[in-house]
Amino acid sequence: MKKLILFSFTIISSFLFSQKFTIDTLLTDKISIRAIQLYDGKVWYAGTDSKFGYVNLKNKSDKKQIKLSDKKLQFRTLAQNNKYFYAINIESPAYFFQIDKQNLHSKIVKVDTVKSAFYDALIFNNNNRGLAISDPNNNLNSFAYTKSGGENWRKDDGVKKLDYYDGEAHFAASNTNIAFQDKTIWIATGGTKARIFKLSNYNWQAFETPFTQGRSSQGIYSIDFYDKNFGIAVGGDYTKQSDNINNIATTNDGGKTWQIQASGQNAGYMTCVKFRPKTKGKEIVAVGDQHISFSSDYGKSWTKISDEKNLYACEWLDKNTLILTGKDKIIKLNFQ
Repeated sequence: MKKLILFSFTIISSFLFSQKFTIDTLLTDKISIRAIQLYDGKVWYAGTDSKFGYVNLKNKSDKKQIKLSDKKLQFRTLAQNNKYFYAINIESPAYFFQIDKQNLHSKIVKVDTVKSAFYDALIFNNNNRGLAISDPNNNLNSFAYTKSGGENWRKDDGVKKLDYYDGEAHFAASNTNIAFQDKTIWIATGGTKARIFKLSNYNWQAFETPFTQGRSSQGIYSIDFYDKNFGIAVGGDYTKQSDNINNIATTNDGGKTWQIQASGQNAGYMTCVKFRPKTKGKEIVAVGDQHISFSSDYGKSWTKISDEKNLYACEWLDKNTLILTGKDKIIKLNFQ
């Protein structure tokens, strides 16, 4: 494995009311990282070339990387429960890897050989229940779920009969086109249609959105919900990243209706969005291939706070610490 030279740097920047932050590089490597988890004071990641590993948030010399397969698999999903991490590669056959948190031993617990298998997102909504989202098969939902903490997975191919439009699917951009609150799950789509699927009370519903849509590269790439009612969706067109029309929307009724925000007044295509902790949904961060952006008014307006490029995923460690990953790097924003 050829590694890039490890380096670190600090950038001091300011935005809004002279609030400052620093950007520190935690890891550099020849890897694309679109899925992360935070656990035990470390950033855990899964990426290209079958790579899985961690870097310590306080001591970046404490790091470890392993290969889950001899094949050059691409991972864009990563989730965890109390005992294990789980990662699924894109493209068929799709291997469901279980990684023990204590010793990092891994094993394959399921293989999906359906030709259309392409796993975009994976999430656990409690210790035992998990849901993995694949692109549709013959325009019907193709999900895998577990009730046993990931030991056993069951395919749910069209059983719930979520009908997709031709050309409608999901984006494997940052493992965040899926969100949950309590027993409710939301899933975003893109392509010819940009919709929200919602599971509540064991019932799936599909809701239209005014999001940019119609082409295979357009739609919703990431969603987050502050509570069961207030949520946000971001995205756009990854082939036209400066386009910023109808690429941010919020909902106040649990995903039934969506209102476009900051159309024509934001930095463009966004791949991941997260509510800032302890701000009651008021402050939000979003990242794209060309920028990091921030909203301090519930997503109504946005300020580009950094030109840092090639970022795909982000996660708040706490109110003042944001972890971001992307092409060849993991970085940390420390808000002061």
